[in-house]
Amino acid sequence: MDLEKKVKESIEMIRPSLQNDGGDIEFVKIEDNKVYVKLTGACAGCAMAAMTLKNGVERMLKFNVDEKLEVVNLNFAE
Repeated sequence: MDLEKKVKESIEMIRPSLQNDGGDIEFVKIEDNKVYVKLTGACAGCAMAAMTLKNGVERMLKFNVDEKLEVVNLNFAE
């Protein structure tokens, strides 16, 4: 299974937790071990978004896919 597919599957596993809080996550791309995502809904403006990405999404991706991965939120990068 290729890296992108594994990343997308892991994101799908955490998506219901975000949706329960009125938000969501959108996979954008992978470049150089960086997974670019966009948070939407309530997550887009949430003060806890950075913590959710690092302690939730990134942690899950490192555990399930590759420990070298880093999550980048394009909401903050724009």
